[in-house]
Amino acid sequence: MRLTYPTSIKIVRVPCTGKVDIIHMLRAFEKGADGVCVIGCMEGDCHFKSGNFRARKRVEQVQKILTTVGIGGDRVKMYNLSSGEGPTFARYANEIHEIIMELGPNPIKLKKKQAA
Repeated sequence: MRLTYPTSIKIVRVPCTGKVDIIHMLRAFEKGADGVCVIGCMEGDCHFKSGNFRARKRVEQVQKILTTVGIGGDRVKMYNLSSGEGPTFARYANEIHEIIMELGPNPIKLKKKQAA
């Protein structure tokens, strides 16, 4: 089965979404990412017990931070799925891509271009 998702999406694998810290997500925006999508295992089915719950809490914190500074919390999403759900992954990837396309480029990236 060949699944398609936007080529602009860069996948960063981690042993557990619980290892994704707030600073990692914010750094992605600082480096020019237009959005961040964290996809973890199903809630209650984490090999590391509560990693996906920690990740969800961190994603919510980043959403609040980005809203406060005017970048927009909608640029960060978290989804849960199992490893055998490839079509669902492709759907989530396309969904986040559409959201980011509607929001437009990262405002930080635009300000860096204007300053240059």
